[in-house]
Amino acid sequence: MPRSRYKSLVDAFAADIRAGRLLPGTRLPTHRQLAATEGLALVTATRVYAELEAMGLVSGETGRGTFVRETSLPPGLGIDQPDVTEGMADLNFNYPALPGQAELLRNALRQLASAGDLESLLRYQPHAGRLHERASVARHLRVRGLTAQAGQVLMVSGAQHGLTVTLMALLQPGDVIAADALTYSGFKVLADALHLEIVAIPVLEHGPDLQAMDTLCRSRRVRAVYTMPTLHNPLGWVMTAEQRQSLVALAREHELLIIEDAAYAFLAENPPPPLAELAPERTVYVSGLSKSVATGLRVGFVVAPIDKVPALERTIRATTWNTPGVLTAIASTWLDDGTVMQLEAEKRQDAQARQALAGEVLAGLRCIRHPSSYFLWLPLSDDARADQIAKALIDENVSVSTAEPFATTPHVPHALRLALGSVDMATLRIALEKVQWIVSAYG
Repeated sequence: MPRSRYKSLVDAFAADIRAGRLLPGTRLPTHRQLAATEGLALVTATRVYAELEAMGLVSGETGRGTFVRETSLPPGLGIDQPDVTEGMADLNFNYPALPGQAELLRNALRQLASAGDLESLLRYQPHAGRLHERASVARHLRVRGLTAQAGQVLMVSGAQHGLTVTLMALLQPGDVIAADALTYSGFKVLADALHLEIVAIPVLEHGPDLQAMDTLCRSRRVRAVYTMPTLHNPLGWVMTAEQRQSLVALAREHELLIIEDAAYAFLAENPPPPLAELAPERTVYVSGLSKSVATGLRVGFVVAPIDKVPALERTIRATTWNTPGVLTAIASTWLDDGTVMQLEAEKRQDAQARQALAGEVLAGLRCIRHPSSYFLWLPLSDDARADQIAKALIDENVSVSTAEPFATTPHVPHALRLALGSVDMATLRIALEKVQWIVSAYG
């Protein structure tokens, strides 16, 4: 078929979608129907839809067909934080804060201003952080069940930077890394930027399908596994001790690097030991203070096997040289004086209160969640479309995320991920009531 004919068909579909003549949610003809109607080869009809999907205008769903997408959603919804307009309830991103945290910062800055070594903080710091600050982190992590020496700890500029450093230092472009079929959206963005291939581990109700992971590792040369055993984002599970032991056994059998993301681990009460405690020789543990203290305090930490520390240090040097000394000094003080522990406990209580409210308001809807987490997963009915619901909620001044940013498989489930930690309780109740109303209307 001449290119002009093929392109004109793509352009005609695109024009109809953009002009609203094909409405969001419209099911398009099957590939075979399109081929028959337009006199095309089946492979050409498939190519037409593939190009429309690449343009973000349609989505192909296994077993359901090809549908017109809601194109008026903000670009990158759930990945790039949109500008939250005045009056918009943000259930897309979590930046939990508690009353009085600003005063804590004022006091910390006053103390820092009177410290004797203030001038030293204006200079470059060691790439991995000052040793006494690394020791502060190591002591704090004992509460999470992780035994680490100061020399294994590296200070980074937030958990996302910790993941970046880990992937850059220990993997190569083209490497294959296993991750849950639904996983942290920021990890997906990072893997794509570093040209790493993510292969999906199917998810079960209470954790990853480890049998499927074993099969996957026998068919592909998987180098690493990225996992969130203690408070999975977005599904909220906490892996059992038995699941952790099984995952560690698989990692040892297949010689995998384990990347353990513990950004939300502080919210779970009395979880099993971290994977880094069970397999310290092959696990890199990444966490930070953005969620437990404040998103503006860009201090994170990586705990790694001692033989991997030099490579991680070199990558910190290449990316930031060092985490700013003023921030690490404040973080170290708060770790040592119990402020971080206090804030973590208060935020667990805050998250529990928000989950209780969500359970009350969203009664009747299926919610997948942990009772102490700042988010929940809301699967939608077979007839509902997540993009349409997200757009309807934006029209009601509520911003949510669809499943697309979290999915590592071509098939994206129709679901919403609601972040509960960024608005006050009164606003949260109103926003959740709108979610209940709109989801019920579309379902």
